[in-house]
Amino acid sequence: MTILVTGAAGFIGFHTARRLCLDGHEVVGIDNLNDYYDVSLKRARLKELESLPGFRFQTLDIVDKPALMALFSDYGFSEVVHLAAQAGVRYSLDNPDVYAQTNLVGFLNVLEACRHYRPAHLIYASSSSVYGTNSKMPFSVEDAVDHPISLYAATKRANELLAQTYCHLYGLKASGLRFFTVYGPWGRPDMALFKFTEAMLKGLPIDIYNQGLMARDFTYIDDIVESIARLRLRPPVADGAAEGANRLFNIGRGMPVALLDFVECLEDALGMQAQRNLLPLQAGDVVKTWADISALATWVDFSPQVAVETGVKEFVKWYRQFYQI
Repeated sequence: MTILVTGAAGFIGFHTARRLCLDGHEVVGIDNLNDYYDVSLKRARLKELESLPGFRFQTLDIVDKPALMALFSDYGFSEVVHLAAQAGVRYSLDNPDVYAQTNLVGFLNVLEACRHYRPAHLIYASSSSVYGTNSKMPFSVEDAVDHPISLYAATKRANELLAQTYCHLYGLKASGLRFFTVYGPWGRPDMALFKFTEAMLKGLPIDIYNQGLMARDFTYIDDIVESIARLRLRPPVADGAAEGANRLFNIGRGMPVALLDFVECLEDALGMQAQRNLLPLQAGDVVKTWADISALATWVDFSPQVAVETGVKEFVKWYRQFYQI
């Protein structure tokens, strides 16, 4: 069994590929190694992966359809875990073209490859950002998601619709995972926990938007990976006459945490107080996220468990070790 993990040098892709290798699978990882953030961090992740038996890496951009098709032809993947994407809500405000290429064209290329080479299951990353201005809490996969407030969110919702169409037309089986504010060791430098930690250790203030009146359903990376590991074993079941099926899952802790409480957890883990720079709400941001994870719990008998106090301490431990601080 050979599994493709796209975005393998990224945060979630790295952890997922490592788990699959440790579980005894052959894993092919691909990534374009772009410079959206520090490439040396991506290469450090790859160095860890390349020490594991069963892992192979190829530098490849999913926008390059001929190269992607050739890869599928060479390996005949049994499963695909598609995590490659241009991430970030705020970055999409200034760089829309890369989102259209990677998140739309790239995802369409992955679907086309799956159409022709027929893996048993496609797992793909969506995002909690698709809920946009929804006010009903917690967010349910049954809710309408017709009002995204960032281009990033719009591309992720488009991915879900494209997957639904390909499953209907071509009999694919796909699971779309709406990730809620993932954090933990080896995380992305553009995310709040990483930025706050870096600033505090340098004695700089941290930027807190909406005057701190925000909450997020922070989800620890190990819970994300466990969810993926279980879901890949249970493809969605075809409904009625259709051969294929596309099912959506929220992957979150199911417990929103106030941003200022999250900052206090980081202060405790670092043993220092943060200088807080309170700012207005940024364009594209939502005030609160909260995942209804009942679909996940029902389908794979698992609910994320790691509390933010524990997860933040683990991140700080990794950060100090990795950067030797």
